[in-house]
Amino acid sequence: MAIDLRSDTVTKPSQAMRDAIASAPVGDDVYGDDPTVNSLEERVAAMFGKEAALFSPTGSLANQLGIRSLVAPGEELLAETNSHIVRAELGAAAVFSGITTRTWPAKNGLLKAADALEIARPNSGPYLVSTTAIAVENTHNFGGGTVQPISEIAALKKGADEIGIALHLDGARIWNAHVASGVAFSEYGKYFDTVSVCLSKGLGAPVGSLILGSKEMIARTRVWRKRYGGGMRQIGILAAAGHYALDHNISRLVEDHARAKKIALALAAIDSSLIDPATVETNIVGLDLANFAFSASDFAASCKEKGLWISALGPKYARLVTHLDFDDAQTDEAIEILKRCLKA
Repeated sequence: MAIDLRSDTVTKPSQAMRDAIASAPVGDDVYGDDPTVNSLEERVAAMFGKEAALFSPTGSLANQLGIRSLVAPGEELLAETNSHIVRAELGAAAVFSGITTRTWPAKNGLLKAADALEIARPNSGPYLVSTTAIAVENTHNFGGGTVQPISEIAALKKGADEIGIALHLDGARIWNAHVASGVAFSEYGKYFDTVSVCLSKGLGAPVGSLILGSKEMIARTRVWRKRYGGGMRQIGILAAAGHYALDHNISRLVEDHARAKKIALALAAIDSSLIDPATVETNIVGLDLANFAFSASDFAASCKEKGLWISALGPKYARLVTHLDFDDAQTDEAIEILKRCLKA
């Protein structure tokens, strides 16, 4: 069987998770009647110190709901150049919310508060677009799973408050950031007006994200979710998977991080230009193939022929993501395949 490291979204529910799904109490969530969804929303909101939460079928929708609640049509969102919101949500903020997105670049996606605040334009009057929100991604997917420094997040919050700009956290992999840094979920939550989290990446649920915020904001967001076609009915079966994931799959993320680090160290020993292992903080290994003759697509195809699936995310950039369906033996096997393909 092939080893699949294209993403941590490729995991399959365990039998215990399937049992939880099968026995979940359900109701009509559009009416607010699903007890399992309601308890999940209350649980996750409390984890991050927020008043309320709303279940979303996808992380992209959760992000867009957060953005829509903070930024009015014709206003501006700031985000890092390679953030998921900018690079991998197909211009949704412009399409659905009618807003402008402007970016700042950051090495490995790591936030420097001054860089974001420097380009902010609050209350710009009748000629310039006004900045009303800044988005931060933690961990940063295309930055290689890097963890945002809490000191920079705090500095961003202080500066944003001074000029009346809201903050959104794309916390799809905030679970990994928490495990790697030791920073509490509530500590992350206190700096942001809205927070999105995903249950179907490192935590292994089949479907599900949530958007968190104040009660008033989530009430508005519930309306927008329905407008976007995201209202669902008896989804306690999905929320039950989320409860199981939160109960069992957070602390074990340290195993994914260790396996990613092992891969990075092995490949850096072949050619140090491929990756700096010190930058591998969580479960993502990004490979720079600039010094190799083949493209990332050709490299991914070669790996696939040998039984290892990885992602080519740029002409010379390949990505591997470790997850709960990937064990120590497969780590060693993946390293050997990668070595052979790099030397081909």
